[in-house]
Amino acid sequence: MKAKTRLLIVEDDMIIAANMSLQLTKLGYEITGIESRGEEAIIHAKLNVPDIILMDVNLKGAIDGVETVKAIQRIVNIPIIYITANNDDPTFIRAKKTQPHAFISKPINGMVLHRTILLVEEQVKKNSAKNVLKNEAIEILEDRIFIRYKGNMVKLLLDQINYIEADRNYCIIVTPKQQYVLTCTSKKMEDKLPDNLFVRVHRSYIVNISKLDVVAEGHVEINRKVIPLSKSYKEVLLKHIQTI
Repeated sequence: MKAKTRLLIVEDDMIIAANMSLQLTKLGYEITGIESRGEEAIIHAKLNVPDIILMDVNLKGAIDGVETVKAIQRIVNIPIIYITANNDDPTFIRAKKTQPHAFISKPINGMVLHRTILLVEEQVKKNSAKNVLKNEAIEILEDRIFIRYKGNMVKLLLDQINYIEADRNYCIIVTPKQQYVLTCTSKKMEDKLPDNLFVRVHRSYIVNISKLDVVAEGHVEINRKVIPLSKSYKEVLLKHIQTI
């Protein structure tokens, strides 16, 4: 069965947002949520990564849609479809700099919305193989890993990595200072990392055992982050650490 495309709607007019959500749900899309403010949209995109974001340009609050997208893109690369009632050049130029996949003008036409999403899905599908190959170009040396992140090869010392969190076809590498979101499966990541240092403790988590602060019955802790520990992985973990 084909997985549903997951959409995040960021729109401060709740009537418009609810209508969009209803239409798109009927068309078979999964709505990860509706956010009315940029700040909440950033948190949502980080914790529950959607496939596509429908972003209203003129959000109320401290940051508008364009600034929200800029903040999200510093964390994770998600295709953006801007929705705007402003067709003026300055707004278009600002939004264009964030490299969106499409623009839709208000009032929103349901057919135009659907067709636009279909076109973006096709763009993403065509580029996905290239992106996966690029992002999975993970090179491991004895004490460091090189990851392709935002078009560059970034060096991370293995000792800098606290843990890796998996979210479908994405992996989030967590360090004390920054998080790196890669288009890469957790299995691929696990195969690349040295198994004497990195151990899977849950289907969604791989931890750096040198960073463990607590190993409890059903969880581990790293720098106060509570990470679930599955029974099926606990025995393997205990073999890698010294216990008294």
